[in-house]
Amino acid sequence: MTIHRTPIRLVAAIAAGTAAALVMAGCSSGSTASSSSSSKPVDGGSLTYAIANDPITLNPTGTGAGNDTLAITRQLVDSLLWQDPSDGSLKPWLATKYSANADATAFTFDLRSGVTFSDGSAFDATAVKDTFDDIAKAGASSTAAAYFSGYRETKVIDDDTVEVDFTTPNAAFPNATASVALGIIAPKTTETPFDDRADGKAVIGTGPFTLSSYTKNTSTVLTKRKDYDWGPAARSNAGAAHLSKVTFQVVPEASVRTGSLQSGQLDAISSVQPSDVDTLQSQYELVTRANPGQVFGLTFNQKRPLVSDLVVRKAIAQAVDPKTVRDTSLNDLFKVATSVLGSTTPGYTDTSSAISYDPSAAKKALEAAGWEKGSDGIRAKDGQKLQLKLIWITNFGPNQTSLELIQQELKKVGVGLTLESGTVPQYLANTTSGDWDIAWDNNSRADGDVLRSKFSSDGAQSIGAGDGTLDALFTKELSQSSGTDRTATFAAIQERIASQVDFVPVHELTSIIATAKDVHGIAFGADTRLDQLTGAWKDAA
Repeated sequence: MTIHRTPIRLVAAIAAGTAAALVMAGCSSGSTASSSSSSKPVDGGSLTYAIANDPITLNPTGTGAGNDTLAITRQLVDSLLWQDPSDGSLKPWLATKYSANADATAFTFDLRSGVTFSDGSAFDATAVKDTFDDIAKAGASSTAAAYFSGYRETKVIDDDTVEVDFTTPNAAFPNATASVALGIIAPKTTETPFDDRADGKAVIGTGPFTLSSYTKNTSTVLTKRKDYDWGPAARSNAGAAHLSKVTFQVVPEASVRTGSLQSGQLDAISSVQPSDVDTLQSQYELVTRANPGQVFGLTFNQKRPLVSDLVVRKAIAQAVDPKTVRDTSLNDLFKVATSVLGSTTPGYTDTSSAISYDPSAAKKALEAAGWEKGSDGIRAKDGQKLQLKLIWITNFGPNQTSLELIQQELKKVGVGLTLESGTVPQYLANTTSGDWDIAWDNNSRADGDVLRSKFSSDGAQSIGAGDGTLDALFTKELSQSSGTDRTATFAAIQERIASQVDFVPVHELTSIIATAKDVHGIAFGADTRLDQLTGAWKDAA
């Protein structure tokens, strides 16, 4: 976003600057970022929305099941700022405006008055301070840890003003405040031990819905807050939700979700599989949007000796044909990746020229480096086979098809790949253990800073690249309050990751929701996760 320089401070008018436009993915039926609305919204009614995974935790900043968790927690908590999906700009929400000092180490937020938490207590500067201090204290247990690098303190200036201070520049922080993980929670919640909030009973937010019940692996039921009146003005409905109740039903199998929508048992389903698009689009509304952030691809755990070798990483990149993978397991809704960042991410640049699909060159490079093929076709050097372990999550149907094809492509050049799948909890456990060479993953966020957690040396999920050049670039982008300057630095970051083959981009992710024809107003946020359901409604029965 554009920030205007003054002699003392950098002042940001929240709605002013415009980041790179976020582009919606389309499909043959004319998909949109929200379900269509053909008449006046109807108040009342219940919505049953299927998700693929149990949320694991309803603590907004806890480590849950990714998008399925965030779909629920987004309904419970509001954020200081709102990121507009149409252009990526930051706009008022719980904060009416903010400003930054010259070196992006201090951010002052003017807060909205008249807002209350669902327990009736007032939203104020102390609640913001308590929320941010709580995240900092939780450290790696919080998904927001990366946003608080160098956090010093949050100062209460008065009831309606806070100043958030960092010891080092953190220009990514304003964008981060729009995320669910930094959603503001009540003092009673922060007084509850972090690990005791998973069932949601202690989670008190200012959001448009409250928790009615949570049954693990079954459902989460939310009830409308009738007094809600402080949503982002730029959103379709800033007031109370039209729906009286929302049930998030856990339905792990994609085919069962589709069948249940068709039978009328569900009103909407998330994580629609590409193979079901043709079946659904003629009878149901499809809500689609390309995800910003890190694309799907191969992340190398460079703490492991085999993939710490640039020759091996480059050979793997040359052996994988992203277009073939996309065409085999997906459809044209999903773009072939041309960078570690998706093309809808502010700051994206095309780095596809860094390495091309060239299996012959991959074979020659491995042979020149002393990797000789064995009788089983897998190469070995100094008695060690080039057999690698790849971990992945089973929550997206095409993953298996993509990885089995990649496995075949790598074997052709003499690289063995063992695929270890798992649910979200199993994947997280595997990641933490460090017992893996490659991870097949993605990470959605509408800011190029999403890369810092993984690719910087001191990131919360650092892959161990130990790249001083890359570290310096991340330090630089954190000190740049100018959107133009950050875009240039993000281009350099992407180019460095490509040249060092820290990651092999394969395909972008497009999120797809299908809704019954009588459901309207479901929309994605700027991060292509389910936005608050204040604008959603159903036709009268």
